[in-house]
Amino acid sequence: MIKIIVLLTTALLACAALAGQPVGVPIKIGTNFWNIRGDFKVLYVVNVHTQMSVIQLPNGKFLLIDTIELTDDLRSALDRMTDSGRKIEAIVGVHPFHTTYFKKFYDAFPSVPFYGTPRHLRNIKDVQWQGDLMNEEVRNRWNPDVEIRIPDGAEFEYPEPESTNHFASAWVYHRPSGTIHIDDTVVYADEDSVALRIFGIHKGDMMFHPSINSGLKQYEKAPYAFRDWVLRVIKEWNFDNIVCAHLGNKLGGAKLKLNQTVTSYEPKFRQWTEERRGKY
Repeated sequence: MIKIIVLLTTALLACAALAGQPVGVPIKIGTNFWNIRGDFKVLYVVNVHTQMSVIQLPNGKFLLIDTIELTDDLRSALDRMTDSGRKIEAIVGVHPFHTTYFKKFYDAFPSVPFYGTPRHLRNIKDVQWQGDLMNEEVRNRWNPDVEIRIPDGAEFEYPEPESTNHFASAWVYHRPSGTIHIDDTVVYADEDSVALRIFGIHKGDMMFHPSINSGLKQYEKAPYAFRDWVLRVIKEWNFDNIVCAHLGNKLGGAKLKLNQTVTSYEPKFRQWTEERRGKY
């Protein structure tokens, strides 16, 4: 039942909010940063959408964050941007459960290094992974232009239960464009609709993914560890945009909006801490 509620909630919100955005088209968000929306259906019916981003590095090469369905049109667009893949420096998967399209990208660009989460390496055996994001050296490979962090207090390495715990993803900050790429952990409603209003959500609302409680680790300090981690991100990263896998993108004013979102969850953080009282 919990799995169905989470899936349907995410599905209804996403299909309502993303209907007007182009799919498979690179959208320039800022300096050397493009976001691409993709189709992804839950229960074979409801399109919850997904995303990938393309970052041009100072050396002129490109970093691909996540993968979506590699249609002929998207392949052509990427080929034009990256000299038929020769300028792709690496492809990085930042969400443990966004796994569907890596094999097709690997077949298309077999000479490109692939990096992922521990779950990617465990479950996708037909991709030759070069390393995972638990490795600090991998996360720091593209500093200072690109910084990758894993949220504190959230289960990233072995997320359970797998049926519902899709909360944690690594956050990718692109300094030149002032943009953060986030999968699932944060969602933002950039459109208004009847379906959204059923859930009490209106255009301009930002929230954490519905699986946040199960996605946070089950020890007492985990909820506030996550909260404090987000507050450090807000303090240390100079960003104005957040691109999200589901719902839509917050372009402009994202730092203030994320800070307001964290503050609004304070009663929940307190509740979840009490529920974990005495657990270590």
